[in-house]
Amino acid sequence: MHLLSADTYARYLLMKGEEVVAVSGSDEHGTPIEVEAMRRGVSPREITDANHEIIRKLLEEYSIDVLYYTRTESPVHREFVADFYRKVDENGYVFKEDVEMPFCPKDGIFLPDRFVVGTCPYCGYANAKGDQCDRCGKLLEPTMLIDPRCAICGSRPEIRRTTHWYFDLPKLEGMLREYLLANDRLPDNARNASLRLLEEGLRPRALTRDNRWGIPAPFPGADGKTIYVWMEAVLGYLSAVKELGLKSGDPGILERFWLSPDARPVCFIGKDNIPFHTIIFPALLMASGERYALPWQVSSTEYVTMDGEKFSKSAGVGVWMDRALRVADGEIWRFVAMHVRPESRDVSFSWGEFIRVVNSELNDNLGNFAHRVLTLAFRKYGGNPPRCEPRGSLVDAAVSALDGYVHDMDSFRIKDGTRRILELSAAGNEHLSSEKPWELIRSRDPRADEALCAYLSALDAIAMMMYPFMPRRSARLWGMLGRGGTPEDSRIRMPPPGRGPLMEPIPLFQKVPGTPDDLQRIYDGAPETGSGAVD
Repeated sequence: MHLLSADTYARYLLMKGEEVVAVSGSDEHGTPIEVEAMRRGVSPREITDANHEIIRKLLEEYSIDVLYYTRTESPVHREFVADFYRKVDENGYVFKEDVEMPFCPKDGIFLPDRFVVGTCPYCGYANAKGDQCDRCGKLLEPTMLIDPRCAICGSRPEIRRTTHWYFDLPKLEGMLREYLLANDRLPDNARNASLRLLEEGLRPRALTRDNRWGIPAPFPGADGKTIYVWMEAVLGYLSAVKELGLKSGDPGILERFWLSPDARPVCFIGKDNIPFHTIIFPALLMASGERYALPWQVSSTEYVTMDGEKFSKSAGVGVWMDRALRVADGEIWRFVAMHVRPESRDVSFSWGEFIRVVNSELNDNLGNFAHRVLTLAFRKYGGNPPRCEPRGSLVDAAVSALDGYVHDMDSFRIKDGTRRILELSAAGNEHLSSEKPWELIRSRDPRADEALCAYLSALDAIAMMMYPFMPRRSARLWGMLGRGGTPEDSRIRMPPPGRGPLMEPIPLFQKVPGTPDDLQRIYDGAPETGSGAVD
């Protein structure tokens, strides 16, 4: 969801003519991978190499190719993190302390963060994790949990002493409060949750772990310690930009995007990651001593649920990218995901809703309007439409839709961006039904040209608005409309009168046949049963 949001928004900014860089990467360190490698009898790097390649190929299937996707095992990231924390240490924001930590004697490892589960001391949630409660959002330490248990084997851990290095977060409380109060772009859920954390008082955050798999801690005397994965992965937002610059021959890119007063960093996250992006990440940037741009916007979504359970990779609840491709192609999933994006409240996903969006909204509404108009125009003009000045109520609706679309996308209401597309195509279908241009064409009525000009102009607007969500289909529609270049070059403005040769139309969408149960079986990879199954 968040990679899709980032890629969608980046494409929108590119259409506006902005200079944009979008980055993410495989989060490869931490106890989960180390434990899995021990279980399989392989090195952690073997697992992360394989998984990174799988993810990279899946991103191609979903047209997530504006975003630069790297990995936290990259040499650039490892070096960047080490240098960054040396500066934080030199600036007086790191201290070490002997602490008591849960240790699982059965697995023979200390249990950091999410490898301890138990009851939240604040809200009583029985499955809180050792670093944060998913129900109330409070930041936790493993030793704060009531009735803790090992997340690997379920046994009760022992408490043992070890030494760790900590980030002195309370020192930055004043600067963080100033940042949060001054940034009026933050969504209400992000600002309110962050200010509550400040009111409750910030606590130092652990920087190191007793893992072997990770980035070695650069602090004096920290031999054998690694940087806590959450505290190093978040720095990938910077190191990935640096790496991109080195690979593309543009070494100044890090300075332009993270050290310029004109930089506008935007983070796309779920609401459970709000504290790390509005408190901890900005605090780290402040503590580095560099004049890094702080997050300009943190677009935090609510939860997507399924059968009453929130999507969770660790809990095995959700729709997985690889299996989803058995049901529909990646661009269909892009649109559906952004159409149900939980921007203000939790949203429940169901196969029934998926079928409705694909069949009714995309195929019967948007696809039907595009194909009917293009077929009429191609048959009438033989691919060479006359130059015309688009006018009329449908053209006015298209201009209004583009204005509203820009406002919605600038406001990070990406879901509403999909709504603008569907509303304009629905208006186009209504005009087709009332004007019956095929009858005007048959009777050689000159109003046919005026009507077709308006319909084609509405499709120009639709193709532009489609681009962030379905870039390949948008480009296909753009070409069928006789437009040169790509929608990315449009600046989201209505094109001037006149267009090149129309291409013979081909359908943009097809219906998903079958019932919700049929789609579930196909998603699960089960043998086809019944006439509604999809090949």
